[in-house]
Amino acid sequence: MRVLINLECSECGRKNYNTTKNKQKHPDKVSYKKYCPFCKKHTVHKETK
Repeated sequence: MRVLINLECSECGRKNYNTTKNKQKHPDKVSYKKYCPFCKKHTVHKETK
């Protein structure tokens, strides 16, 4: 059971990435360190709906 999620930059608040996750294995919200083209650096991106 995979669901689509958006990843939002924790610094500027823009939604930069779309991905999927398995809700059964990861029921909590996920966060990844990814590159933000608007901040021009690597920042933490958190899951949004």
